[in-house]
Amino acid sequence: MNKLTATPSRHAVQAARSPASVHGPAAVRALLRRYSPLLVLMALGLCIGVLNHDFFDPMNLSRIAIAAVIPLTIALGGTFVIQLGSIDLSAEGIVAVAAIAVSMLVENSYNDNHFGLWVLAIGVAAGVVLGLANGVLHVFLRIPSFITTLAVGFVATGIGTAVLSGNTIRVSDTALRAISITRYFGLPLSVWIGVLALGLAWFVHRHTILGRHTLAIGGGEDLARLSGVRISRVRIAVFALAGAFYGVAGILAVAQYGQGHAMIADGQLFVAITAIVVGGTSLAGGNGGPLNTLIGTLVVVVLANGMVLLGVPPYVQQGIQGVLIIVAVTLALNRSRRRIVK
Repeated sequence: MNKLTATPSRHAVQAARSPASVHGPAAVRALLRRYSPLLVLMALGLCIGVLNHDFFDPMNLSRIAIAAVIPLTIALGGTFVIQLGSIDLSAEGIVAVAAIAVSMLVENSYNDNHFGLWVLAIGVAAGVVLGLANGVLHVFLRIPSFITTLAVGFVATGIGTAVLSGNTIRVSDTALRAISITRYFGLPLSVWIGVLALGLAWFVHRHTILGRHTLAIGGGEDLARLSGVRISRVRIAVFALAGAFYGVAGILAVAQYGQGHAMIADGQLFVAITAIVVGGTSLAGGNGGPLNTLIGTLVVVVLANGMVLLGVPPYVQQGIQGVLIIVAVTLALNRSRRRIVK
């Protein structure tokens, strides 16, 4: 019988099914790598709680949830882009434009507009339009996503600065402010909106063609194209979807801070990308998901909260977050399969 067509022996089949092959050291390492962000979150919470018992106080846990909402919403949009193997650096600018658009249309200190909560759709629409701009420029002009989104982010921030001439709009609309004040089950409505955004992202990721095709492109664009995936359409749709999440983040920012200006999301991009990476989503694309991003966001926010409780100086905190990125990538990346690191 030809060696290529010979059936495997009974001993070979038994060896393949043996526990050693299924539960060997490689499988254990893969399991630890998969759940390392969750283990880090649990260990971090326990360590901070031991050092300062106020960490487990319900009010402090509520503060953590509130602090996590905006970066989580931004990171959810960025997760889909990174799953493509791309990067989106326009988040801060898009959030600012959405926040300014909403601030100018509700009751505020800048003009006499008072159109009510329906203008929240304008904020999301602004995010979608700018996200579409990212996708169209990236796809049709064949500009790398890094450059495209960086430029769109600068343009968006410039638009926000020019519209307000560098000023800040004070929002006095009680209905909008109620999003961050009204509480259900001990948490503000903004937190529940964040939970809803997480659920929507999870549904898109797990139960839609867009979610499956996003992972397929990130895992191997050439193979995805041969499988019939419309690469250009998926890329544009993903950037537009990310823009919608940034628009929601802009609304939450206005509700939480009670104001709108061009720098309202300053520093949030770093937190969002840190959360995505710490959650285990590879910058090379093809893996990860919204639940990973949730864990990563909580790790970042819990660490920041813990450093405040423990009295760590502010100028040290950002450095510690940088170290956290390196540690997270080290734990999540299977470097044994990479002969070349670019």
